[in-house]
Amino acid sequence: MAAPLLRTEDLAKHYRLGGEVVHALRGVSVAIPSGDFVAVMGPSGSGKSTFMNILGCLDTPTSGRYLLEGKDVSHLESDELAAVRNRKLGFVFQNFNLLPRTPALENVELPLRYSGLPRAQRHERAREILASVGLEGRSHHHPSQLSGGQQQRVAIARALVNDPVLLLADEPTGALDSRTSIDIMELFQRLNARGITIVVVTHEPDVARFARKTIRFRDGRLIDGEPHEGPAMPAGNEREGGLAPC
Repeated sequence: MAAPLLRTEDLAKHYRLGGEVVHALRGVSVAIPSGDFVAVMGPSGSGKSTFMNILGCLDTPTSGRYLLEGKDVSHLESDELAAVRNRKLGFVFQNFNLLPRTPALENVELPLRYSGLPRAQRHERAREILASVGLEGRSHHHPSQLSGGQQQRVAIARALVNDPVLLLADEPTGALDSRTSIDIMELFQRLNARGITIVVVTHEPDVARFARKTIRFRDGRLIDGEPHEGPAMPAGNEREGGLAPC
């Protein structure tokens, strides 16, 4: 088995709301190997979003450790966390988070502006990534000229442009219809087959079945993890009427 790309050890996160302490995470320990594809599920308030924010270096735990590539990033300063996000992580969101007046190519280029690459090399890299997600020829289209599925592909390309070690997706099909959701999840499967480690938060079991395994949260605790015997649907094997069963 591959060495863990990320590991959490007794991870806890507490918030204070007025005089009340909210326990968002309670001693979560998990290891995700490099090259894995994991779905994170749980009801609202279960802790899955807090867990995702810590994995994405958008938040820090109250106690416990988070190791990424063997380095403890649990309590880094904000500028150090920003550097980890820029170099190591890619993010995909439910509502795409694209700049509306900016064409696809420049949306994808955005993370590269902090890399020091010359403009021509940024353009070339962004075009390559757009082509890899099936958007060759759409580089000069603005978000309003693209379908929801195409906008999500632009967002995925932007997440990949810095060659991250970990791709984090928060409800990536939440704004899409069933047919387009299948397309996006098949794209994640193909990216994972190339060796990209992916963690997806979803509340939809049919989406989770595209991952290799599912972990579930309840009341801030990890309650179980189950491997899948196979993907929900082999790439290219499409069905009508919704997401295919496992």
